[in-house]
Amino acid sequence: MVDADQVGRAEGGVMRALVFALIALLAAIAPTPAFAQPYPTRPVTLVVPFVPGGSASVMARAVADRLSETLGQPIVIDNRGGAGTTIGARAVAKSAPDGYTILLATNATLGVAPNLYANAGYDPRKDFAPLGLIGVVPTVVVVLPSSPFRTLADVIKRGKETAERIEYGTPGIGTVNHLAAELLGMMAGIKLTHVPYRGAGPALNDLLGGHIPLLFSAIPNVHGHIEAGTLRALAVTSPKRAEAIPEVATVAEAAIPGFDAATWFALVAPAGTPREIVTRLNAEVLRDLAQPDTRRRFADLGMTSDGSTPQALDGYIKSEIAKWSKVIKEAAIPPAD
Repeated sequence: MVDADQVGRAEGGVMRALVFALIALLAAIAPTPAFAQPYPTRPVTLVVPFVPGGSASVMARAVADRLSETLGQPIVIDNRGGAGTTIGARAVAKSAPDGYTILLATNATLGVAPNLYANAGYDPRKDFAPLGLIGVVPTVVVVLPSSPFRTLADVIKRGKETAERIEYGTPGIGTVNHLAAELLGMMAGIKLTHVPYRGAGPALNDLLGGHIPLLFSAIPNVHGHIEAGTLRALAVTSPKRAEAIPEVATVAEAAIPGFDAATWFALVAPAGTPREIVTRLNAEVLRDLAQPDTRRRFADLGMTSDGSTPQALDGYIKSEIAKWSKVIKEAAIPPAD
């Protein structure tokens, strides 16, 4: 006689086996989820914290052109100038840390503005992931050919021999040119008087007109005059000589060992950007900077196309914050407009 309970248990076991087999079959024929595609899969935005048209925009385009080729995605340039570059920097600091929004930063952005403004809206030590240095644009000290200052040593000698302050012009308060001059005065032990202008053009015009004796300017703004002999270059503020004017000594060579006050440009991303994206972007930037055409384009801007690791840039940013904080406090530099 057949036990009904045994039959029921057997039928239940068969049903369970069929169900498991069906689940396995469905799993086998179901579409396999696609693996995450490698970065990037869509356009990357490069925020430039300056208004369009300046040398920063030209350099940003050079960087974007190369990166778009190597990354295989468009690089969209987004100019967000104003408030000493803090507007663009704040936007990037608050962006998603996914590698699709990066910032073209300078020492004005990461070293000066946080010390100059009561509330820049970001902390350069905490809110960004350094990607790598791009290059350095030296400030050059220039005078008229008729100037009694034949060398930078002449300027320092005059400053030490007289109580009269030596005037100098720059494109404005809080610019790297301004801070470079103040740092030079501090390290040389001389007194200088700042004559700020609203831009490089007006400052250059007043130097050419004989209204100021010295001008601290970015090389591209005065390069033509130096080549034509209508201005004499005394020194450049970078640690190395500028490729555009290699015959001009550095401030360190001419008078003040260890002097370094050039404008530098770098790429940073929002803090929290994945390490693999940081590594990929750094590798691509270093590869792009090594290309002869990139070096030529940067040299035309008076810029040396130096690169760095993210770790080296992180340390450099911290040293710049400390250096410019001291200069701003000792010189009592007010916030720029």
